[in-house]
Amino acid sequence: MTKIHYKVGVDVGGTNTDTVILDQNNNTIIAVKSPTTEDVQTGILNSLTKAIETSNIDKKLISFVSLGTTHATNAIIQRKGLSKTAVVRISLPAGKGVPPMSEWEDDLIKSIDAKVYMVHGGFEFDGKPLYLEDLDREECAKVLEEIKTQNFESLAVSSIFSPAKNDHEVKFAQHAKEILGDDFPVTLSSEIGSLGLLERENSAILNASVVGVARKAVQGLITSLEKMNVTSKIFFAQNDGTLMSVEQAINYPILTIGSGPTNSIRGAAYLSDEDNCIVADIGGTSTDVGILVNSFPRQSALAVEVGGVLTNFRMPDLISIGLGGGSIVKMDEDDNIQIGPESVGYQLKEKALAFGGDTLTVTDIALAAGIAQIDDEDCDVERLSNLDTDLIKEAISKIERIVLDACDKIKTSPDPLPIILVGGGNIVVPASEVLLKPENSGCANAIGAAIADASGEIDQLWSLDNKTRDEAIEEAKSVAMERAIEMGADSSDTKIVDIEAVPLSYLPGNVLRVQAKAAGSLKL
Repeated sequence: MTKIHYKVGVDVGGTNTDTVILDQNNNTIIAVKSPTTEDVQTGILNSLTKAIETSNIDKKLISFVSLGTTHATNAIIQRKGLSKTAVVRISLPAGKGVPPMSEWEDDLIKSIDAKVYMVHGGFEFDGKPLYLEDLDREECAKVLEEIKTQNFESLAVSSIFSPAKNDHEVKFAQHAKEILGDDFPVTLSSEIGSLGLLERENSAILNASVVGVARKAVQGLITSLEKMNVTSKIFFAQNDGTLMSVEQAINYPILTIGSGPTNSIRGAAYLSDEDNCIVADIGGTSTDVGILVNSFPRQSALAVEVGGVLTNFRMPDLISIGLGGGSIVKMDEDDNIQIGPESVGYQLKEKALAFGGDTLTVTDIALAAGIAQIDDEDCDVERLSNLDTDLIKEAISKIERIVLDACDKIKTSPDPLPIILVGGGNIVVPASEVLLKPENSGCANAIGAAIADASGEIDQLWSLDNKTRDEAIEEAKSVAMERAIEMGADSSDTKIVDIEAVPLSYLPGNVLRVQAKAAGSLKL
């Protein structure tokens, strides 16, 4: 008899930590919610324990656990727990007109106690050196010795056009290992962001600053699983809807930012069996609206701000609105209903009227209207009996309108698309012919983490002086496929899911920029 293997997906939200267990055919065994705790880790342990014990599965048959986490996001936004970071730009004698972190907020620079070092080197877009073919070893050693004496905890290295040729970044990292040690965290901008020095450099610095946070998160998850005698592989969800290993999560934690909404979008696609749709992920505090194209979230074409810093690593194209289950409902000066953006968040059970609190929330409105039902002994709908009927109707209509308006804004075509409602807060929006709620939609985020693929991608400039356009594209596809397989994708199932080739007329010569992405299901 063939044994059934299981996948576990966990997603940490602002209000709840969701855990789902799927079998090897992606059938849902159980989906549970537990309150998110202030230290995050306790909430994860509670949610995992509840799911595994309730389902009574054999823990030895869990193939992997995948986690969508907000650790890196929260650390940057709250300016807490960030590593003291040294910043090296390889660009002299050019590339010093706009120093690193010029547009950063002072409190963020202070929180990472950053210092900038400039080094000779870097390349043109076609691989020609700006200064010397190789780095000056003595210059590098001098910088690294100072970094060592200043007790920095992390290092970010960037270089001009390093996505096209990253030899100098790699060489500097080798020198850093010799002087700072093999375990010292070094982030190379060519491994994080795409073309564009300043935004790519910002991404690398942010990544370096949260490496310490990532290590604690990874160790916390490992410890939680060990306490439950779960010895399966661990993966972390990335913001492109795919997974990365523990080692990569420690090295590239910045790529987990935005993974929560992305998980929800992927989970919605699976639950609704739609490859192209709009997804509204309604949480306790906010709603993230994204769009699914060929089963993957549409990526933002614009540079994205993270904690007030402009970056250029991949991020899903999202619209965020201040509507969630905990959003506060009140009247403004003109006696019009105002919904959000203030929210009681994870304190819903303490502050909402239905739970005995004194704050009218969107969840109270949905309960009073009969749209939502909450199976909790502390929730009493009778506490809402004094609410005005017209107020309830008007509030429900406004909630629905807010969601539909956001969905209209995310569209780039007038063609109709299904709208899938997911997230724990989707109980506050009534389902209709337009707004769809598939089964288990409340845990779509954790399902998205559990079903996520492994992926690989490339963003590079190709000279067409000695090869054709088609040859350059095929080479890019091949590299993307190889990288996906290295990440753990099943070679028989890996395919190219996104390809874009754009000629760069503003550069001398015949240059093509190719962006390719491959994805495939994880080998169990």
